[in-house]
Parts: sequence; structure tokens; C-alpha cells
Amino acid sequence: MGALRDGNWLDAARVRRVAVACLLLYIVMIGVLFATANGTIDYKGRPLGTDFSQVWTAGTMVWDGRAAEVWNWPSHFAVQREFHRSASVDLYGWHYPPPFLLVAALLATMPYLAALFLWQAATLVPLACLAQRYLGRRDGWLFVAAAPVSFICIAHGHNGFLTALLLGGGLILLDKRPLAAGLLLGCLVYKPQFALLIPLLLLVTWQWRAIFGAALSSVALIAVTYAIWGWPVWQAFLDSLPLTRAVVIEQGSTGWEKIMSPFSAVRSWGMAVGPAYLVQGAASAAAIGAALWLAWSGRPGLRNAAATAAVLIATPYVLDYDFVVLLLGIGFLWKDGEQHGWGDYEKSLLALAWIAPLVARNLAGLTLFPLGLLTACIVLGIAVRRGITASPFRRSRAAFAR
Repeated sequence: MGALRDGNWLDAARVRRVAVACLLLYIVMIGVLFATANGTIDYKGRPLGTDFSQVWTAGTMVWDGRAAEVWNWPSHFAVQREFHRSASVDLYGWHYPPPFLLVAALLATMPYLAALFLWQAATLVPLACLAQRYLGRRDGWLFVAAAPVSFICIAHGHNGFLTALLLGGGLILLDKRPLAAGLLLGCLVYKPQFALLIPLLLLVTWQWRAIFGAALSSVALIAVTYAIWGWPVWQAFLDSLPLTRAVVIEQGSTGWEKIMSPFSAVRSWGMAVGPAYLVQGAASAAAIGAALWLAWSGRPGLRNAAATAAVLIATPYVLDYDFVVLLLGIGFLWKDGEQHGWGDYEKSLLALAWIAPLVARNLAGLTLFPLGLLTACIVLGIAVRRGITASPFRRSRAAFAR
């Protein structure tokens, strides 16, 4: 237990060996997946990149003049099956606001597999570089590239890297370049369930230039989509929200084991929808409150770590590949630990949070244990504990006791 308490088993050489082994394993697995595929369909009958199928085909519908039909699930589904030439392709529904159609339309100008590769590389590489620069280590890129959650995101062809890049970049720049930070944070309008905390955090920290930047970029994205496609796409998006809420969130058609929110956890245990929303509301309020307290009184690294965890806990709809965001929270806490010292079990708990996505989905499916949600709570809890320890009141009491 002593090794777990002080975390000395996490020496640099061991961490590097584990990361390299994980990275090589992912490369082999992805290689096998593509080698055994038939066109754009893998050996299990799924599109390569699975969820990327909805993005690329949505883009093709835009170029065909059918942008508003993207939110019509049967129409979008038919386009996906027609493109992949397979009746076994499952439904990958489109739930995003219109600004994400800009990305989809751009990707659809390329062949499917080329677009999939570019999409993941163009978002993963900058995120890995951001981590390396922030951590100040030559092998810092491995922290992101070799993470199990990164493999999950790549396998799903998803936007977790983009979300993490916008949120993490915005938080890192917040104190020194607030306008640029706001511009990045405002782009999260494409995934609004992750932006719930942001306006409150900026208000608590009196970051008026960041607020202006966030308003500017978000309004610009909305205006561009309106100028290109008009109101019909926004009407289609708004009309789709009740169905998304009922089928995807409340009924869990995606799978409770994939959705890693407090709402999903208690629903998987049999709780009714109404009480589950109360649980989610309480968890959201607690997570947001903790993040705002650290934004007001804590060190920037603790504020940033709490923010990355809180955005995951505060939404009822968050999937395992979205936990790329939590990688940044782990990184923020690791840097804070190197600068200010470590508490008991902190290193070991952060290592658990890093490796957990490797088994979190399967574990939840087999046992209903929400390991993914727990890792977000761990990151938030460590940030809060470090914030309490570092608070002026706590330090003054300790000095008086001596």
C-alpha cells in the first residue's frame, strides 16, 4: 500500500514503457481493422470509423442541397447505407447544432477514408503538441497519443480531440491571452452540452475580454450557418431535440455502458427518468460549484483541471470517447503536483484515470459499475482537495497551530 500511497512506482521509465506498449498495440489493432475491411466496412459490418459515417455522409447531404435533412434520422440513415453498400450498417444519428455541418461539409470534399485519416490527424496532432508543450517534456505527446481514450476516439472517428483542443487551449490561454482563449471556448457552440460551465467560469473570473472573444466566435459560427443554409437547418436541429432526448438520453439506445454520466449510471440501475434527472441536477450543481470555487480562489492549474472534469459530470449525455477532455485534467493536476508536491494516492489515482477507458465500457456493461464517471469525480476531487489545502484560510490555521 505504501507504493500506491506515494506513487513512486510511477517512475518516468515505467510510464514511458507502458505508453509505448499501448501505442504499438493500437497501431497493430488499427492495422488489422483496415486490413480485414471490405471497402469502408470492417469485419463486424460496421463502417470504418463508425461514428465518422454520420459526419461524412452529413457533409455529402450538404453538397446535395439537403442540409436540413441531416436531422431526419431515416433520411440520413438511408444515405449511410447507400454509401457503404451494406444493409448491416447501424444507425449513426446526427445530433449536432448546424455549426458542425461546416466541418462535415469540408471533410466530404475528400474520399471517405482520406477524410477519416485527415480528421483524426488534424485534431490529435495539435492536441498532443499542446500536451507536450504544457507538460514541458520531450515525450509529453505520448501522454495523449498512447492514452486508451485516444484509441477509443480514433476507432470511433469522433471529435473528442477537437473538443479537448478547444477547451484545453482556451483554459491554458485564459490568464495571458484572454481574447484568444475566448475565441477558442466560443467554438464549443458546436457541442453545447460541454459549454454549460464556460460562461459562468468566465464571469466568476471577471474575464471580460474572454467573454467578448467567446461571444464573437460563437455568434460568428451561428451567423455563418444562417447565411449559408438559412433558418431551416436551425429549425430542423431544434425539432430534433425532443427525439434525441427521449431516445438517446432517456431510453439509452446508445447503451448505458457507453454514456458515462450520473444520469446514465442511475438509469442503468433501474431508476426512473424523473428521479434520474434530479440526481443529474444535483451532480451538475456540485461539479459546477466546485469548479467555480476553484476558478475564484484556486491556482490556474487546479481551476483548469476542475473545469475539464466538471464539463463531463455536468451533462447527462457524455460518451467514453468524450473523455479525451479528462486527459487534460490529468495533465493539469500532474503539472500542479510537480510544482507544489503530491498528496497521498494522487499519482496512483491519476494513473487509474488515464488507463480506465481501456476497460470502463466493458466493465459498466458487465457489472453496471460506472468507472468512467468515477474517473471524472477523481480528477475533480483531487483538484478540490488540493485547492482546500492551498487555501489562505487553511495555511493560516496551519501557521497558527505551529
